[in-house]
Amino acid sequence: MKKVRILIVIVIIISIIFFIMCKFRTPILQKIYVTQYEEYVDKYSKKYNVDKYLVYSIIKAESNFKKEATSNKGAKGLMQLMDTTAYDVARSIDLDINESDIWSPEININLGVKYIASLIDKYKNIELALVAYNAGIGKVDSWIEKGTLKKDGSNVENVPYMETNNYVRKILRDFDIYKQLYNSEK
Repeated sequence: MKKVRILIVIVIIISIIFFIMCKFRTPILQKIYVTQYEEYVDKYSKKYNVDKYLVYSIIKAESNFKKEATSNKGAKGLMQLMDTTAYDVARSIDLDINESDIWSPEININLGVKYIASLIDKYKNIELALVAYNAGIGKVDSWIEKGTLKKDGSNVENVPYMETNNYVRKILRDFDIYKQLYNSEK
């Protein structure tokens, strides 16, 4: 009899926890998967035709929305741009910047979104674009040439760098979560 009571209490507790998790799942996840800097993300994702939820996923992975973030390799800001990449992209859109401008959320997002847009255009898919965003264009081109990666991006799990492999998986997972969380509100 005592075991039955304990079992009933456990079932009730699990049911309550399940109910709370279902009821508050979206608000909890929206605290984790934030959409900060919306005005810039919306503006530049539309301008460069990149899904805004992909941009949020990249920012989350790169800096977790910390505008002052710096990587151990020197990448800067929300979208973790290397100086050379930032200057190259700025030149391509006739934007005159200096080193301190890279820290500006608007400029960093503008350049980062333009950069990922150019990578998507070059590789014709998001997966290889993300690999290039993390590992570099030269590496991706070399891996495609050697046959390590396919041109269609269908085997990105074969990326030789574990960090890049995990990076792509994380962004694609977060991209799906962002779309599910925020598209369902419409």
